[in-house]
Amino acid sequence: MTFEPYPFEKLTQLLADVTPNDTLNPIVLTIGEPQFETPDFIQEALQEAAPLLKKYPKTAGESYLKEAMLSFVSKRFNVALDPTELVPSFGTREVLFNFPQYLLFETKNPQIAFTNPFYQIYEGAAVASRAKMHFLNLTEKNAYKPEMDVEVLQACDLVILNFPNNPTASCLTLDELGAWVRLALKHDFVLLNDECYSEIYTDNPVPSLLEASKHVGNDDFKNVLVINSISKRSSAPGLRSGFIAGDAEILKEYSQYRTYVGAASPLPLQAAAAAAWNDEVHVAASREIYAANFKLAEEILGIEAPEATFYLWLKVENAIEMTKILYQDYNVKVLPGVFLARTDDNGQNPGENYLRIALVESVEKTKIALMRIKEALKRDVK
Repeated sequence: MTFEPYPFEKLTQLLADVTPNDTLNPIVLTIGEPQFETPDFIQEALQEAAPLLKKYPKTAGESYLKEAMLSFVSKRFNVALDPTELVPSFGTREVLFNFPQYLLFETKNPQIAFTNPFYQIYEGAAVASRAKMHFLNLTEKNAYKPEMDVEVLQACDLVILNFPNNPTASCLTLDELGAWVRLALKHDFVLLNDECYSEIYTDNPVPSLLEASKHVGNDDFKNVLVINSISKRSSAPGLRSGFIAGDAEILKEYSQYRTYVGAASPLPLQAAAAAAWNDEVHVAASREIYAANFKLAEEILGIEAPEATFYLWLKVENAIEMTKILYQDYNVKVLPGVFLARTDDNGQNPGENYLRIALVESVEKTKIALMRIKEALKRDVK
């Protein structure tokens, strides 16, 4: 297997010979990792459960964790899932990588489509599954929403969406998600939406593919799955708590497969995660910070704040050169969009001339970073 270097490896190589301006404090806006303390009640739950380290965890997860996740889905999306319709996971990265391999193992000449730009695990899963890849380009022209090529969809076994989207921050409406559910049923492919940013919205809650499935009458979620994670919503990526939910027929055998994967979450982490999934107050507090950061971006950079996520997808003349300038002269690290996308058969890379900027710092630090970026953007970079 040959895997593409991770975006952050490419960034390290790009900046290897660049010396940052050490008269300014460094600010890193490259990775989607909230730079806030995990709430105290979550840390306390972890500490209280520490004695459970002496026990082996079950792959299926403890009942209290699953109940917390089911409750979250019910309260947040008004979808009452049967326990057979949700499987806890050790974060969502492992699911995104191993689920396609499980699903496509017996498929001859498998094909996967996913949004482009994308979270690189999608590509890694396709490589590991020996699957042909199709890109659903997200561009300014299509409002960063995937276009539906019928010939591609007819050939696909698995389609991975990611809305709210990393890195473009675009969202799909309930009806738009519903249209994708109909396509999954019509062309008989499995549709998975990566919803890890569903709780980082600016004003109005964003819909889930589970809601959309109900919305179009697919009440048993045939061919439909979602994943979600605690990392962004609770500033707790280290808890590695996520789930995959939807089609119970698919999840039944996938659950059996998982007993061999070795991705069981330690019991103290499960206890802390259950506390986090059961609480919405701390999530609302985080949303206020991200909304304030977006408001600063509107005021300083003159851009429209997105509906969700904590990313800016900023169009520039030359993203590679601007990345170097921001680091060298302003000690700010950002990620060139081209590192998050691939060139399609038509020679187009939808990440070209974009910067992904993760507004995951405090309001005070974000303001400083945005002011530096504003100054850098005044320069004529070709």
